[in-house]
Amino acid sequence: MWFGVLGEFVVRRDDGSSVAVRGPRARSLLVLLALEAGRPVTVDSLIEGLYGDHPPGDALNALQSQVSRLRRDLRGAAPHELVESHPLGYRLAVDPDSVDAHRFERLAAEGHRQLAAGDHAAAAATLRQALDLWQGPVPVELGEAATARARAHRLQDLRLAAAEDRAEAELALGGHRELVAELQQLVAAHPLRERPRGQLMRAPSR
Repeated sequence: MWFGVLGEFVVRRDDGSSVAVRGPRARSLLVLLALEAGRPVTVDSLIEGLYGDHPPGDALNALQSQVSRLRRDLRGAAPHELVESHPLGYRLAVDPDSVDAHRFERLAAEGHRQLAAGDHAAAAATLRQALDLWQGPVPVELGEAATARARAHRLQDLRLAAAEDRAEAELALGGHRELVAELQQLVAAHPLRERPRGQLMRAPSR
């Protein structure tokens, strides 16, 4: 299974075919569970994530209804029940690496370690893999709840740090002129960040 939430909501079976998840609430529920793949998410967290500060009168029943809808859509996509009940709430029973956000975080951390160790070629390749997982500016289907916004901001910050790390690795490998346009875009989008500005100053000099 593959779950995409970084700019494009997509669910695919192992054979590559798509799974349709109908309804914005059911899709939001799946994203909330996917961001914690393999770990239980509490009922309160799911209700807050789905409804923010304005939950319905019977929020628990509303959540259970969305869980049932999501389970129907996912039924048959895997040999086991993907949305499992848990004493705390519910969990998505998949390997975290089958969710693009988790794989991105793993690769970004690995690339950062490679960069710190001076393995610039490996770092550049790993960080390119991480950044290629993004299909849009922010995770989709997260809604406006405070916790959802915080998760989106965190992922965006990690994306920016990974882009800076990749630029650093590419600079160390001698890729300077090719980076100028990309670094100019980073500086324009994030004028208060010093690192890409310093990288831009170095890029044309060699």
